[in-house]
Amino acid sequence: MFRRLLIMFAAVAATLLFVQSALAVRVHVRVEGKVRTIFGATAPLIDVTSPRANALPENALDALETASTLGEFFYHVTTTSFGPYVDQVGRYPAGGTSGWVYKLNGASPPVGADQALLKTGDTVLWYWAQFGVAGGPKTLALQRTGRCYTVLAQDDNGKTSPAVGAILHVGSRRTIATQNGRACIGRHLGLLVRAELGGAVRSNALP
Repeated sequence: MFRRLLIMFAAVAATLLFVQSALAVRVHVRVEGKVRTIFGATAPLIDVTSPRANALPENALDALETASTLGEFFYHVTTTSFGPYVDQVGRYPAGGTSGWVYKLNGASPPVGADQALLKTGDTVLWYWAQFGVAGGPKTLALQRTGRCYTVLAQDDNGKTSPAVGAILHVGSRRTIATQNGRACIGRHLGLLVRAELGGAVRSNALP
């Protein structure tokens, strides 16, 4: 009898695990705050799940929810006539011309985060933005080929251009200037490389 119960319990647990996995989508997620990275400097792949019953597929707001659980950071959503609006992440609330926005695969979708549906392998970036006459800040994307790094600046449409004037940070102490957004560096075992540029959102981190 005990053996039957044990087998039944294992079967139920496996079924629940399968259902949970089936209701999740693996995407890259990063959250950049006003002065520091809040979650996922390297934009790790995480299993995003939706807290809502029978809600598939998952969306960009679900990605923030999952990241907040993994990273143990606070965020707040206000319900508006246009849908849910993220009005605070971490310690900084939205106000005036500043606030929290997101990009999906490098571009700013023309829909709310709850309507931006995800598929496996997507990249979701949430970030603090100061808006001006020309719109929001560009976001930086860092790429690596061998020992050389290329920094690209992405506008709201996802269009990229060399991040002229960008600086590479190797670990916490070494900085390297780029030429037309590109620089090659020596060995840096165990250190992550990030890119920054005045007025832009800092890049992802790469080894």
